[in-house]
Amino acid sequence: MLRSRIIPFLLLKRDYLVKTVNFKNERYIGDPLNAIRIFNEKKVDELVIADIDATKKKLRPNFELIRKISEQCFMPLCYVGGVKSIDDFKLLIQSGVEKVGLNSVIFENLEILSSASRIYGSQSVVVSIDLKKNKENKYEIFVKNGLVKINVDLFEFLAKCQKSGAGEFLFNFVDLDGTRLGYDYEFIEKIYKFLDVPSSFVGGASTIEDFKILTKFPNIGICAGTTFVLKGKFNAVLINYPNEEEKKKIFSCNYP
Repeated sequence: MLRSRIIPFLLLKRDYLVKTVNFKNERYIGDPLNAIRIFNEKKVDELVIADIDATKKKLRPNFELIRKISEQCFMPLCYVGGVKSIDDFKLLIQSGVEKVGLNSVIFENLEILSSASRIYGSQSVVVSIDLKKNKENKYEIFVKNGLVKINVDLFEFLAKCQKSGAGEFLFNFVDLDGTRLGYDYEFIEKIYKFLDVPSSFVGGASTIEDFKILTKFPNIGICAGTTFVLKGKFNAVLINYPNEEEKKKIFSCNYP
């Protein structure tokens, strides 16, 4: 079982980083390799990089850039975006990625999940799910950057993926992306109780106070994008991450 983790979540637009709000309004952030070097210095727990163009434009992952990122990255790295086959999965692992996120492809071919788990181990297989709330305030699964709805029952699908070999789940709240409105704690609790494998969540983080949820739900990952790449009321681009003292305070607090 993984320990609790505070994870920067970076959006890659083929060869540079961007930040979005509700998966829209892309803003240039900078060069991914520079960001990786800074996060190395800050000793982050783990890193997720998601290519937002790959699936939408039917592109394969940018393997050459991912290899360069992996060479610079001193922390566990998860990559998401454009994976369409077990060969893509293999090339990403060979490029130095520890975990590969599967998104749209599992709705076309669930077998890739079980094959990847069998060949590379479930610890390397992450099911990445983008969620939006409907009018009944229930979450539905979307793909292709939140543009296409998948008509399946969320919890039935999670159970099927877990049975097929998923070693971890990554939930991305589209409606909270870039908003700084806080995580959906009620949903996180439901997932924590439902799944037998670790989960990570991204969307809504405002300050490091939001990370205190880790003390209530051990072994989950709390991801953030805006909080770690933008700073202050003017949202100046600044790579940041809790220092060791701040992390001690987070993990020693009593979550309400």
